Amino acid sequence: MESHSVSTPFLRRFAPTVLSAVLLAGAFGPTAPALAQTPPAAAGPAVALPDFSAIIAKADPAVVNIRTTATVPVRAPGATNDPYELFRWFFGPDFQGPGVPQPQPAPRQAPEERKVPRGVGSGFFISADGYILTNNHVVSDAADIYVTLTDGREFKAKVIGTDERTDVALIKIDAKDMTPLKIGDPKRLQKGQWVLAIGSPFGLDSTATAGIVSAISRDTGEYLPFIQTDVAVNPGNSGGPLINLNGEVVGINSQIVSRSGGFMGISLAIPIDEAMRVADQLRENGKVTRGRIGVQIGEVGKDVAEAIGLPKAEGALVSNVEAEGPAGDAGVRAGDVIVSFNGEAVKRWSDLPRIVGQTKPGTRADMEVWRRGKMVTLSVKVGELQAKSAEAASKAKPEAETSTNALGLIVADVPEELQRKLGIKGGALVRAASGPAGAVGLQSGDIVLALNQTDITDAAQFNSLVGKLPKGKAAGLLVRRGEQAQWVAIEPSK
Repeated sequence: MESHSVSTPFLRRFAPTVLSAVLLAGAFGPTAPALAQTPPAAAGPAVALPDFSAIIAKADPAVVNIRTTATVPVRAPGATNDPYELFRWFFGPDFQGPGVPQPQPAPRQAPEERKVPRGVGSGFFISADGYILTNNHVVSDAADIYVTLTDGREFKAKVIGTDERTDVALIKIDAKDMTPLKIGDPKRLQKGQWVLAIGSPFGLDSTATAGIVSAISRDTGEYLPFIQTDVAVNPGNSGGPLINLNGEVVGINSQIVSRSGGFMGISLAIPIDEAMRVADQLRENGKVTRGRIGVQIGEVGKDVAEAIGLPKAEGALVSNVEAEGPAGDAGVRAGDVIVSFNGEAVKRWSDLPRIVGQTKPGTRADMEVWRRGKMVTLSVKVGELQAKSAEAASKAKPEAETSTNALGLIVADVPEELQRKLGIKGGALVRAASGPAGAVGLQSGDIVLALNQTDITDAAQFNSLVGKLPKGKAAGLLVRRGEQAQWVAIEPSK
């Protein structure tokens, strides 16, 4: 199962930065009066704000500061003491300079390297024997990783495994009797609940900030849904825990939405249950294995759902089925809407890659799809995620032209050779599109596979069905273009 993420322009990782502090001392003078505070009018019983001190005192020893180093060259390859070395870069190795012949240059030397600070981040213990969860982007491409505890002890850490897709990394230090955080249940989070973050913003270790849950299951186009909060997090908080009022970790602070690169009120955390699934695989195998079924999917629009009779605009619309892939073998067709997989509902199209990815390869799972006005249950054997080879799209020469129908389409039969090549049966090949069909983007070479709940067998049948469509009501057309198929809602012309 593969998905394509849509990147948000202002979505930024917590890139390492250097703190530049400006102290605004005595801005109001030493005798500035305190601001008067007027008690609010009585509006009911007072509600005390939470005191986080006990939670922080218990969780603080479990949170660590992570700093990394990178190896950089300090001399360009081939640098020598030869005064004409620079000219040889432009004119070739035989250049000797003007006048008397120059001595042969010294042999080229390998570049010298040194380690420099790369960045800072955060992490937290998930076991007493030194396993630490953090973000992949905190430790990726690091030469060395150093972990500093709240008591000042420092350890060199090793990477157990990383997963770029979820931005989760598992590292370990050689230590015992560490303080792990208790794992909470992010599914029990609700908007408005208090949460807090502990980490090392700008390298200021053991910093605690608090806020509320702003949204749950925030879809940003990434592989996982996020927990959105207004907890103040900044560069260096990456990999640190998001903690609830029970002192349990419910997420890993990972991203911010910002125009400036600093905190602007929107922080995103990876749900801890998703992160722990990844961590368990990294601990056991050093890598993550994901399931796939071999389909390309898209969103189900409200107009399309109405046109095909789907009760709700939910699920994942199948636009292409990989030939001889798991889904193809199970009988999935382009135009199907997958509404549940392995007993878990697919509310949004982006849910399906996560659900399938968490399914162990080789597992047989039931999948419910909406097809031609009814629910169909299919059994699929989940494969292992791997790169798919691209197949060249092909088009055939159109057959004899017919008249324009009420949708603005001129269609012809699909040649048998093209049907075999595309793995389809029947269909109507678009010769020209105008009127309603042209307005929604249909074009010559598209193939209509279904109209509402009926599969299309040939051009004549398609035109006959179009002639019976009621005016003023949109019809759903399953249209294939190249390797993709998509439902399109079109209202017949009056």
